[in-house]
Amino acid sequence: MSHLPPFSRPSRRLDLRSLLLSGLATGLGIAPALAQQGTIKLDEISVTAPQAPRVLGAPADASATSGGGGGPSGVQGYTARVSPTATKTNTPLIETPQSVSVVTREQLNDRNVQTLNEAINYTPGVASNVFGYDPRFDAFYIRGFSVTNVGIYRDGLRQPSSPFAIPRVEPYGLDAITILRGPAGGLYGLGSPGGIVDLTSKRPTAVPFGEVWLQGGSYDRAQGNFDLGGPVEGSDGKLLYRLTGVVRQSSTFLPGSIDDRAMIAPALTWRPSADTSVTLLAEYLNNTVPGNSSFYSSYADPRFQKTRIFSGDPAFQNFNTEQYRIGYAFEHKFTPDIIFRQNFRYYHVDADLRYTQIDALSDDLARASRSTGRIANVLDTISLDNQIEIRGATGAIQHDLVAGLDYTYSTYSQRMGFGAAPDLQIGGLVRPNYGAQFIATPVLGTATRVTQSQLGTYVQDQAKVGRFILTLTGRHDSVATANETAADPTSRAASSDRAFSGRVGLNYLLTDELVPYVSYATTFAPQLGLDRFKQAFQPTKGDQLEGGVKFNVPGTSVFLNMAVFDITQTNVLAPDPVNPILYTAAIGEVNSRGAELEATANLGPGINVTAAYSHVDIRTTKNPGSPDSVGLALSGIPGNTFRLFATYAFPTASPLSGFSFGGGVRYAGTSPANDVIGSFRNSTVTLFDAVAAYDFERIDPRLKGMRAQVNVSNLLDRNYFNCQAGACYRGQPRQILGSLIYRW
Repeated sequence: MSHLPPFSRPSRRLDLRSLLLSGLATGLGIAPALAQQGTIKLDEISVTAPQAPRVLGAPADASATSGGGGGPSGVQGYTARVSPTATKTNTPLIETPQSVSVVTREQLNDRNVQTLNEAINYTPGVASNVFGYDPRFDAFYIRGFSVTNVGIYRDGLRQPSSPFAIPRVEPYGLDAITILRGPAGGLYGLGSPGGIVDLTSKRPTAVPFGEVWLQGGSYDRAQGNFDLGGPVEGSDGKLLYRLTGVVRQSSTFLPGSIDDRAMIAPALTWRPSADTSVTLLAEYLNNTVPGNSSFYSSYADPRFQKTRIFSGDPAFQNFNTEQYRIGYAFEHKFTPDIIFRQNFRYYHVDADLRYTQIDALSDDLARASRSTGRIANVLDTISLDNQIEIRGATGAIQHDLVAGLDYTYSTYSQRMGFGAAPDLQIGGLVRPNYGAQFIATPVLGTATRVTQSQLGTYVQDQAKVGRFILTLTGRHDSVATANETAADPTSRAASSDRAFSGRVGLNYLLTDELVPYVSYATTFAPQLGLDRFKQAFQPTKGDQLEGGVKFNVPGTSVFLNMAVFDITQTNVLAPDPVNPILYTAAIGEVNSRGAELEATANLGPGINVTAAYSHVDIRTTKNPGSPDSVGLALSGIPGNTFRLFATYAFPTASPLSGFSFGGGVRYAGTSPANDVIGSFRNSTVTLFDAVAAYDFERIDPRLKGMRAQVNVSNLLDRNYFNCQAGACYRGQPRQILGSLIYRW
């Protein structure tokens, strides 16, 4: 789904309307579709992964926490050592045969991130600013492939979405974020060739703690956060709780727009014995943001490819998302080497999108003609994952075996309505009259309903022989999808797909700290719709060859990861060569090649560094319906990126003890602005971020736990745009956030 502002591309609005009304005929594409029109992608739903163990980091004495983010359950510093995401076992990152990055809670605190996009800004291989400022969705690419709809997981279970009912993520509710780059179908089933992002929810802890954040900032932002937990009194340590919440009221730099949120997330753990635990995880979130965050853009007219003419209108532009989830993570150890896990979650999302958009400008540039739309989505998903882990040996071979079965059922309904809005005054001596005219709400039409069920079985063996670690993973999926229009039984269309995905990886421990590796991995995803022969589209498939080196610098908390990769995605939806106007076909192909370098370091008390360089070259390699596009780089994805963020806390003996400072630089190289020959290119963009903080304990021990912190993103207030598929998106101006924090 091109879930990003389809209405920011006025010339394509009729394509959007027809695609939506046809019940997502373009299908479940997970890479940039090669069609010459806007496409809508529906989430393919899959479930997997264990109860995610707490990510482990450096020993407590390896680095002090500059932002207090080490906490009772997090990692101290920025360097994590272990993650279950890539293998569903508690495997050291250095022994994982794919590239994995972990954004720790301390890093999230130091940068005071407000969105998932911000949280992964400093991760290699990730393009999180393709669509500029858009608070409606967390939209990003990994290694050139879209991951938004098919690659976001929470606590190891897929976080499904529909075209507009996309669950919002509150970063304050997370303990860590893990990014697995490359296909993950061997364990997780359907997905993006780019990889997955797994969000680890905050969980109860055995140590009592609490914290409160009071924040204020740009655009009248006012926000309060709280997080507290520990053992329940009188439970003898068998019952633990945690309660996390956020309340925010804010405007944005868009005329008359708001960015309001309320979230509360309770969690409860029961440990009846040392071998058994069950954790209940729940959340309620209500979010209201602008329904249209775009600025008028017309690729056909060089004068208006990039403008400051806001396309929305505060009189009709709110996008409200109300969502809740409840689930559990169960674990039982039959023996220290035989462990059973079961994870369950129910998710509900109710989204109501209302927007106004500019369709064209008058010849005298005095007025803008406009239209409106309203789209309502309701999504319900049930996910269940069962797995067993067995550790043992056969002769000289050490095994860590995981086998599992998971099931997901998802259903969503969609209703839409479109209308007209009064012209907007934009020229002459009169300022644009945003919000000054009544705009009627369009009447919603007949509902379209889509259901999807997925059943997957998987097995993985991590076999260690001497200094070699061989990882073999295989999975079989059965997916059934149906869509229909309400009150029209004859409209029902159904399809079923079966696929095998796998991974073969080999690590060699040159030393305990230096490990080269190579792996081959695959994935797939079903695609809704029919070709001109009335046959269902074949699933799109992706495969990757990756090689690299991982290095834990001896005696330090410094971790380096270097990787090269080659990913090919086949059966991508593209214009049908016989009738490219009316039909698409699963005949396209895209290839992404590149290299990544990442370093994370805890260099001393309060000194943390994360740095990443990425080169991504993603191109169309096959498109019979549009042969001129073969060889073209996909638009909007920067070929080269560099990110660096570091913090420094003055030592106790320093006169400036208590102060800490930090900053970051984000560089994005040039890229094509459109997927056509002769397209102009996006300019390179370099953005700077900064943080300064003071711990009041240094002036009075009675103020222990109190901290003031100021964060600035886009420090130099750089004005920039990024264009993708011919539409240009404006970046976020400078944002300042001041926080008063108290921890106990």
